[in-house]
Amino acid sequence: MRKQISKVLGSLLIGGLLGAGSVAASNSDMPGLPDLQQRAAVQDRWLKERLDTLVPALMREAGVDMWVLIAREYNEDPVLETMLPATWMSARRRMVLVFHDRGGDLGVERLAVARYPVGDVFPSAWDPEAQPDQWGRVTEIIKERNPQNIAINISSTFPLADGLSVSQYRELREALGESLSARLVSHDALAIGWLETRIPAEMNTYRAIMRVAHRIVERGLSEEVITPGVTTTDEVVWWYRETLAALKVEPWCQPSVSVQRSGMATFDIEKMVLENGNVIQPGDLLHVDFCMSYMGLKTDTQQMAYVLKPQETTAPAGLRKGLSAANAVQDALTDNFKVGRTGNEILFAARKQALRQGLNPTIYTHPIGYHGHGAGPAIGSWEHQNGSPGTGDYPMRANTAYSIELNAVEAVPEWHDQEVRFMLEVDGFYTGSDFYYIDGRQTELLLIPRAANPH
Repeated sequence: MRKQISKVLGSLLIGGLLGAGSVAASNSDMPGLPDLQQRAAVQDRWLKERLDTLVPALMREAGVDMWVLIAREYNEDPVLETMLPATWMSARRRMVLVFHDRGGDLGVERLAVARYPVGDVFPSAWDPEAQPDQWGRVTEIIKERNPQNIAINISSTFPLADGLSVSQYRELREALGESLSARLVSHDALAIGWLETRIPAEMNTYRAIMRVAHRIVERGLSEEVITPGVTTTDEVVWWYRETLAALKVEPWCQPSVSVQRSGMATFDIEKMVLENGNVIQPGDLLHVDFCMSYMGLKTDTQQMAYVLKPQETTAPAGLRKGLSAANAVQDALTDNFKVGRTGNEILFAARKQALRQGLNPTIYTHPIGYHGHGAGPAIGSWEHQNGSPGTGDYPMRANTAYSIELNAVEAVPEWHDQEVRFMLEVDGFYTGSDFYYIDGRQTELLLIPRAANPH
């Protein structure tokens, strides 16, 4: 298997997926990957545009005069972490970022109460020689601007909006005193709105990112990597990890590869992260869960493949029908996307539609973007289909991306009516009026060997 991994990685490297510049790929359907310096430059352009356009709109929508983010090195607020330039791997010492809405056309002022300017997006507003007390300088800035309210990132509902640590909150309050501390407010909408909203420039690249993820998944589910009767699921998992490492791309979760076959009980979703070492056999239905992080954006993909038996040229009709059932659940879900509708409302409407069609659905869809399980409304969880208190009560907004994650259970006649779980996950974008899959979705089972697949 190690030789097989080396061979496939070699074809990727020779094909030009690595190296300087945007290069040709070995697969004409696979975009080239720019080098790290180019990626960083693009990310920094995105950051400036997001700070210039999103933050003012979010603050005015929430009625917030000032937004203060505080983090210490290696203990970053999840929001602040996404506001750092691409070459900043962490905050430096204590970092305080301040947004102040000056009103009207004056726009939102950005300041860093830190020893250094934060790239070219947050000028430093602190001279330690003139004012050695950092908290004292924060207080001066706030008093000078006299905001009526000061948003901070504290949330009991959303972990991603809960980035202000207890120690820094205490020290901030002590520095501000009672009068100014009374103006501190928590606004989930600022942190979540910043994290969940995608700008057009990001979406122009997201499709290429998704294309890379899909092609990697499909190559792993092929005869290039899998020899039936020899290759184990764990070896495929590590092929994915090695491939990402060779492409200078990070995983944000450990991949998983699982098997369903005739004679098994209905597959338990919990087993996806527990199974390893199964030898893949002809007649198996394979499932891959694959996560990738590229240029700050996350992908989350689940696809399924069938290992052909001798003389077979396609998968059994019952398995093909099961995948179509999962596609129908996807349609029921995205049909119910609507601005202002909560995640729970979407879940209940989608399940009602799917059940009315005779499907057996489980829906556990989540936002995606800067984080794999991203900011925004939760739409079900695999262990609970009766809604998610708090996170499921958040409304859907325009210009947001979702990982459409779900499954359908179907009885397969060729497997003696055994119930099989058809699990899919694919990323899509909601404009506010329309939903589309960023790089399409799987509608047919992949076949191993692929040579037998007419597509």
